[in-house]
Amino acid sequence: MSKDSESSVSDNEVIERGVWSRKIEYLLSVLGYIVGLGNLWRFPYICLRNGGGAFLIPFFICLVFCGIPLFFLETAVGQFTGQGTLHVWEVCPIFKGVGVGMLISMTIFCIYYNVIMAWSLYYIASSFAVPLPWTSCNNEWNSEYCTDDRSTLNLTSQVMQGINSTNSTPNWITAQEEFWQESVLGMSLGIEEIGTINWKLMLCLLGAWVVVGLCIIKGVKSLGKVVYVTATIPYILLTVILVRGLTLDGSINGIKVYLSPDFSKLLELQVWLEAAIQVFYSLGPGWGPLFTMASFNKFNNNCLRDSVLLSLAGEGTSLYSGFIIFTVLGFMSTSFSLPIDKLVKSGPGLGFIVYPEALAQLPGQNVWAFIFFVMLLTVGLDSQFAYCEAVIVACTDKFKKLRKRRILFVVAFCIANFLLGLIMVTQGGIYVFQLVDWYIAAFSPAVFGLIECIVFGWIYGFDRFSKDVHLMLGRGIPMFFRICICFITPAILLGLFVYSLTSYKPPSYGSYEYPLLAAGFGTFLSILPLIPIPICAVGIVLHAPGDTLKDKIATALKPTPKWKPVSKELQDSYYDSDSESSRSLIETIKLNVMGHT
Repeated sequence: MSKDSESSVSDNEVIERGVWSRKIEYLLSVLGYIVGLGNLWRFPYICLRNGGGAFLIPFFICLVFCGIPLFFLETAVGQFTGQGTLHVWEVCPIFKGVGVGMLISMTIFCIYYNVIMAWSLYYIASSFAVPLPWTSCNNEWNSEYCTDDRSTLNLTSQVMQGINSTNSTPNWITAQEEFWQESVLGMSLGIEEIGTINWKLMLCLLGAWVVVGLCIIKGVKSLGKVVYVTATIPYILLTVILVRGLTLDGSINGIKVYLSPDFSKLLELQVWLEAAIQVFYSLGPGWGPLFTMASFNKFNNNCLRDSVLLSLAGEGTSLYSGFIIFTVLGFMSTSFSLPIDKLVKSGPGLGFIVYPEALAQLPGQNVWAFIFFVMLLTVGLDSQFAYCEAVIVACTDKFKKLRKRRILFVVAFCIANFLLGLIMVTQGGIYVFQLVDWYIAAFSPAVFGLIECIVFGWIYGFDRFSKDVHLMLGRGIPMFFRICICFITPAILLGLFVYSLTSYKPPSYGSYEYPLLAAGFGTFLSILPLIPIPICAVGIVLHAPGDTLKDKIATALKPTPKWKPVSKELQDSYYDSDSESSRSLIETIKLNVMGHT
């Protein structure tokens, strides 16, 4: 094939994959990806539990030394190669299994995360009922134990029972809890009783997949336009809710509790580990979508600056959302004479029980409920868009004929995920959801991130990758990022992996304990994304050229010809003269940190 024909193929490749029409589309898409539901309902809880305002110190340190460097690494790799999750591993083919593992993780995430969108749609539809259905006990799903008169309740007993309590014949239950358990979920007593499908929730799940499918149907062409709405509306609605929250009695007390520092907590190792976990899982490296979204950038886009700004904006949103949550919790604390630490909870319980209960106390409760759940929906949709698009692009990059049939493929993808998600809208569906949520991110993202640091920092060599970045930005990678990727970030990720192993607890949902068989399935789910790594490594080595096993392994550790810049002007001349040279460990460390002097 001639150079002209190769250039033509490269041009067609870029055209078929698509590019962002404007840079703002990329920024909004990535911001929507990293600002997920965890920023809203996990960060405030983690912050309060780990020292309030003092928690921001380890949080910011982990962001600087782990979150931002790894975020930059993935976006730079995706932008340089113009490829998705599977093909970026041409840099070190022995680790192609990492790309496959990421694809598995993202697919599972797509299936169960859209169930949360279905819950949001259910609440949005219910927000039109007057009065709000979760404010009274006069509905068909209410039991004799339901009460909406708080003056008759032992509130402390209520909170200690927990947000995720099961329906195991309590002495009483609030209207909000019973709406969640009986109307939305139709809960059974355990995962052993899957029961029947909740047809209303099934329609909401179908609606969620229709929305997702329509928004990603044409890839970045349609997604880039949708995020103008879905990525900006949450900030508008969050601000509206914050302004309203600040007018409520007790709201300032809530903010004081949120930010009051307990510096003694900084002496506890677990606080630092939880800060690192929050940063790592909220920014979203180690999953795959960052590779994909950056691959649609222009080759000379300043991905270093974007990575810093987007990371700060995403984690700043976590801090900002805490103000929204705690103004309302302060109001609830004043209204119900309860300490805030007895009210705040992490996860869906905060979004679907505690907050709706607070909004029901406001004048114009239907309006505020509608605004809140639309905000939840849009926050979740942006993350869902990113994961679904990453899976689809990985498949169409691998099987290029699918690009011409993208619409059909997207429709098939959405239908398949809808069908697989039906088990989570049954009576036992919440237990399946909790099991998947408990295990899917237990180990694999940290392992993937650690492998990324090893591959680009030491096997490929960070000085070589710095030269690749120089082709894009006109300058290499700053020393700070070199030190982080080669030493500090992998050390933190290794610590997270060890902590995940040593702090393992069997899954539970409120007071319900999962049977051993379910826990065993969950354990398998946690290691499933890691299984392709050794399998693919063995296959790559066996098929690699070389006379001896050592030669085959050496070949499998080297970049393939497919590892090259997406820019066609640079592809013909791209060759790294350092790729064949051998150096001592000291020389390698010096080059990785200092570069050529």
